[in-house]
Amino acid sequence: MPDEMILTNARIVTADTVIDGHLVLRDGLIAEIGDGPSATGEDVGGDTLIPGLIELHTDHIEGHFMPRPKVLWNKLAAIQAHDNQIAGSGITTVFDALRVGTDENATLTADDMAEMGEMIGRAVAEDRVRADHYIHLRCEVSAEDVLAGFHKLAVNPRLRLVSLMDHAPGQRQFADLGAYRTYYQMKLGLSDEAFETFSTKRMGESAAFAESHRRDIADACRERGIALASHDDATLAHVGEALALGTSVAEFPTTVKAAAASREAGLHVLMGAPNIVRGGSHSGNVSAIELLRLGILDILSSDYVPFSMLQAVFHLVDSGEASLPDAIRLVTLNPADAVGLTDRGAIAVGLRADLVRVRTHEGEPPVVRSVWREGNRVS
Repeated sequence: MPDEMILTNARIVTADTVIDGHLVLRDGLIAEIGDGPSATGEDVGGDTLIPGLIELHTDHIEGHFMPRPKVLWNKLAAIQAHDNQIAGSGITTVFDALRVGTDENATLTADDMAEMGEMIGRAVAEDRVRADHYIHLRCEVSAEDVLAGFHKLAVNPRLRLVSLMDHAPGQRQFADLGAYRTYYQMKLGLSDEAFETFSTKRMGESAAFAESHRRDIADACRERGIALASHDDATLAHVGEALALGTSVAEFPTTVKAAAASREAGLHVLMGAPNIVRGGSHSGNVSAIELLRLGILDILSSDYVPFSMLQAVFHLVDSGEASLPDAIRLVTLNPADAVGLTDRGAIAVGLRADLVRVRTHEGEPPVVRSVWREGNRVS
């Protein structure tokens, strides 16, 4: 006998409209979308039902693994704590961001990241997690050891997305050397002399390694069918480079010019949801709202605050910047399309029953009431 559940008296957000009605879930899939209430089923009290959120870039997991400087937590426990917050934020599919490419100040190594990747797979296999977890590998291409780190994780079957980053001074996000000084000198607690030595070394590494590492990693990703993302593109030359490498996602472009060129070339433009919630970039780069108004924003990611995705969506709706279906697509269908997840991302017959029940309060953060993944309640 099929496993069936009905959710009724719901405000259902599909890819292009909102329906007051009911959903029939059967064997983990959406079997029927009906107008009006059903005679039977779980009454959700007029709450909003949206697809489970799909998160492509969250650095949040590292904070659980290393909650204080030099304090390393049990990896499985860290993953479960991270997952608890992810699922509670309405995220049913998450790409956990791990990073390779280190300098002398790094605490976490490529071996730590590889073991964390293995533990993510184990947590999934042992049914320890509520969300569906994949890996997003962030590669610091200016680092001498990034290729070795990449190959440690390239064999992990949960690796589905790789981003190519260069955070050296004078590059991309830190084209303004003053901004680099403000961020890194304070973060690392360096004297002026030590900071100059550090910056000179990083610039030399970028000049020596970035171009070849970027190309080698991109070639390996194409061979393995792994989606590729550029990171912090600022110029037309950056976008041209991304296209030549086979990139499909433009993460956090720092200028309107780069975002527009990426979108025109068919890349999915991704920005941080905290940028929406805060009203702008914390590092002074282009505003996500500005890109939305120009029609060149496709995806929102939580980046460093998991709940920011849902918060940003309803902020856009409350402020009149987007309709509810348009805002929801930024965190569901569009990210699914960007990485080839064709079985989820919308409330549509035949897709996975990944759902979030949300109670909304105009002008205030929404409340996650329930979360289902493949028809099973997980939060």
